[in-house]
Amino acid sequence: MEYKPDKTKIAKRIACFFNDGDLVNLGIGLPTLVGNYIPEDVSIILQSENGFLGLGPEPAKDQHNPDLVNAGGVPVSILPGGSFFDSAQSFGIIRGGRLDYTVLGVLETDQEGNLANYMIPGKMVPGMGGAMDLLTGARKVIAATVHFDRNGQSKMVKSCTLPLTAKGEVDYIVTDLGMFEIGDNCFILKEFFAPANPDWIIENTNAEIIMDPDCKEYIFSE
Repeated sequence: MEYKPDKTKIAKRIACFFNDGDLVNLGIGLPTLVGNYIPEDVSIILQSENGFLGLGPEPAKDQHNPDLVNAGGVPVSILPGGSFFDSAQSFGIIRGGRLDYTVLGVLETDQEGNLANYMIPGKMVPGMGGAMDLLTGARKVIAATVHFDRNGQSKMVKSCTLPLTAKGEVDYIVTDLGMFEIGDNCFILKEFFAPANPDWIIENTNAEIIMDPDCKEYIFSE
């Protein structure tokens, strides 16, 4: 199978996790794409750790407000009923267990539910940001990533080699090949995304993967 990275599949699948009224934090980078695909019949509340509830879509370029950006510095809008507050209040929401879901990007994630997503030794980084708090504070954690890095190695691994952001906190992993849950020291393949199939995914992932008995192909809507 010829592999071509597809972040759209990841965002579309994660967007279908949520239910009406869920409070959700989308991390910077790939996770922000999820907000573009929330089903029309589902209403969620998006939180940004720099002090917003009720984030809306990115505004048109001629309507950007330089004082209204998410935690990644991307311009956003605020929906009716949204609110603003300081970082202490924002992290009180996160650390207090109020978030139903957080969606975070990945450098590595392993079959024990560990996540590394903030630092590669020897490279300059701006800091961990709110990732550690989000991983430990949210009720459910979804790791979002293309399946392979630039060198063609799977980002799902047996054991992380990069510095951990948090240990044992990941619940689900969604890549552009499928959706996985963390099992007992393994990844459980719940769904696969065509043209990939379970055998190809297992063969090309450097980790222990068990196929769920009810594993099925996920069909994306147009």
